[in-house]
Amino acid sequence: MTMNVDNLSQLLKEKLTSSFGKSLEEATTKDVFQSICLIMKDSIHPNWQMTQQTYDENESKQVYYFSMEFLLGRMIETNLLNMGLLDVYKETLTSLGFNPEEVFREEHDAGLGNGGLGRLAACFLDSLASLQLPGYGMGIRYKYGLFQQKVVNGYQVELPDYWLEDEYMWETKRTDKAIEVRFGGTVETSTINGELHFQHHDYERVLAIPYDVPIVGYDNNTVNTLRLWSAESTTNHFHFHSSRGHDYYHYLDYKRSIEKISEFLYPDDSYYEGKILRLKQQYFLVSAGLQSILQRYKKRNKPLKELSKHVVIQINDTHPSLVVPELMRLLLDDERLGWDEAWAITQETVAYTNHTTLSEALEKWPEDMIETLFPRLYQIIYEINERFCKMLWFDYPELREKIPEMAILAYGQIHMAHLAMVGSFSINGVAKLHTSILKDRVMKPFHIVYPDRFNNKTNGITHRRWLLNANPGLANVISEAIGTDWIRKPEQLVSLLPYATDPAFQDAIARVKHENKKKLATYIKQHYNLTIDDHAIVDVHIKRLHGYKRQLLNLFHIIHLYNTCLENPDIKMTPRIFIFGAKAAPGYTFAKQVIKLINAVAEKINHHPTVSKHLKVLFLENYQVTLAEQIIPAADVSEQISTASKEASGTGNMKLMMNGALTIGTQDGANVEIGEYVGSDNIFTFGITSEEVFNYQMRGDYRARDYYNNDRRLRNVMDLLVNQHFSGDDVDFKDIFYSLLYNNDEYFVLRDFDSYLSTQNRVDHTYQNQRDWLQKSIVNIAHSGAFSSDRTIRQYAEDIWNIHPTTVPTHPIL
Repeated sequence: MTMNVDNLSQLLKEKLTSSFGKSLEEATTKDVFQSICLIMKDSIHPNWQMTQQTYDENESKQVYYFSMEFLLGRMIETNLLNMGLLDVYKETLTSLGFNPEEVFREEHDAGLGNGGLGRLAACFLDSLASLQLPGYGMGIRYKYGLFQQKVVNGYQVELPDYWLEDEYMWETKRTDKAIEVRFGGTVETSTINGELHFQHHDYERVLAIPYDVPIVGYDNNTVNTLRLWSAESTTNHFHFHSSRGHDYYHYLDYKRSIEKISEFLYPDDSYYEGKILRLKQQYFLVSAGLQSILQRYKKRNKPLKELSKHVVIQINDTHPSLVVPELMRLLLDDERLGWDEAWAITQETVAYTNHTTLSEALEKWPEDMIETLFPRLYQIIYEINERFCKMLWFDYPELREKIPEMAILAYGQIHMAHLAMVGSFSINGVAKLHTSILKDRVMKPFHIVYPDRFNNKTNGITHRRWLLNANPGLANVISEAIGTDWIRKPEQLVSLLPYATDPAFQDAIARVKHENKKKLATYIKQHYNLTIDDHAIVDVHIKRLHGYKRQLLNLFHIIHLYNTCLENPDIKMTPRIFIFGAKAAPGYTFAKQVIKLINAVAEKINHHPTVSKHLKVLFLENYQVTLAEQIIPAADVSEQISTASKEASGTGNMKLMMNGALTIGTQDGANVEIGEYVGSDNIFTFGITSEEVFNYQMRGDYRARDYYNNDRRLRNVMDLLVNQHFSGDDVDFKDIFYSLLYNNDEYFVLRDFDSYLSTQNRVDHTYQNQRDWLQKSIVNIAHSGAFSSDRTIRQYAEDIWNIHPTTVPTHPIL
């Protein structure tokens, strides 16, 4: 049935009556939202069923993408867009007296991720379905997200993010697909008919219940699946004793301990119990996911030795690295394969994506903790390590001295990245520079052993969400100029290049940007009671709060501008609003102090009678996908100022350039490739290079205090941190001050201060020539198609996964 306003209005009224017993006049926006979701699911589910049926009938090879995070954002608009129904639903809601945006806001952002890692996974799922590629996501159904961030007296306060307080309309519980996951216990080894057998005893049983979320492809019939596992308990797994009257309370304790496994995204692992819980989460995902994959595969009646011809398992960062020993366990113990055959299957099936060069992010777990929680996996990891180290000793004598630092198990620690690399057939970085650093420095010995495994897949973003949906005004201007083929083939955005110098097209782009700024200004006024100039430069720094991402360097520039305005009250300056959005990990004291400092500086500047005419500073609390969709279309300047060599890729840089913001950034991550595409005249690059960072670290001759002593501007900025200027308490920001001078400025903030200021001056000067600025903005939009996740996924599909598009026919009932 072709959907139009009349029949959709009728459907909506009928659904309100049948599901909620309400008339249109009685319905709340939540009733309407849920009714829309139910109508959409009636359309999605037949194609969902047909997709899985088609994959099975065609014996399509499928990728299973294991990730601890999937930062989906709101799904209603994305699903409507991909189904070609967004406009008719908006028109229908308006005709019925409802504000579409208010209805859509009834959907909470799913609390399934934190930052770029999770958003990348979500973009990948969108691209897999839109390119008609067979793919599954495997994640955890967290009851609570990372946390809901509130700012109280300038400080970050963490509140529970109970995103499942209302029913999550897109999920379907699959109780019949439940999997048992085991923790702890003991392993008994015996020999039967000359074969080793391993019996697991006295273990803790946890039931993994899958909740499936449909992932709708753009303008096709493909509906892939994100499977989220929830840890649940049953009375079947608890032994009651009639003689013990307190069993009921024991059962409640048991039930609570089980459900904690999928309760929180990233439990605090700064203490022992938190470490245990995080490890349990990782194994819970891995074991449930792998068991379900093998169950499904075996229904095809294919031999296990051919598993890699039909299945590929992608590990998204080190968190799911237990895939390697768990797949071995299932093949050895459950399927009774020999070690060599099981190891060959594992290595041919598993692929690993590395997302970091930071040593603290390359997970290591205490050996005894792994042995206690997963006794059989520990035995397998031990054996993998023994065989790997023997191979190095005999086959790579030049690396013998490196064996302790390459070992999977060494000095009481199990190195998860090493486990993933040894057990995978592919190891990919996520930007050209990042991959080079992995091969030449961080993982150089492994590159010597496995040169053919290393490859690069630069990250990407889905242009359907981040341009077509988030910025429809800009999308319409683009389509009017070059047609709509770019929606299916985002690389065709490059056809905009001839329009970069066209005054009429520039004016159209400028009008869209101004409208987006006005919308953002309205949001800020409503939520923060702060009035901003909608003609000001909108300068945004929106990403996780971490020392290497250097929100502090941005803030030092702002304080410098503040000092400049105080010294020159009549100064002429392009008005600028600096917007920060970020969460700091609850245990990361330094990052939380930076948030406090941002808010203290904002309080001082925004209420100053003269400085506030030129500058505004705002920290937007609880940064998440939906808020990003509000900020990014309005942005002029994209802050991508991480310490060179520390950011693997970044995807915020791609989202912002796609919406016409110009990047001020270091030569780090994907900034390098953005610069290669747009040219040096269309990006503002500054700071030391990754090679200079490595040289400083190798020589140990960096002296932060020299920069403080020799730059009056920098000294004036930093001294304000410790003289109570921004706080009535003179100790509030001393830790930041001392971390820079006495801990020697780990992320080279002081070293890059002068270069950053000079480049920011160039940003300001360029913005004053609006024709020049708009030309650069259009060049960035034109080249942003190269950073679509469609391109990334095609490369994964062709170079790593060896999966192919599968056309799903229309379901007969549709």
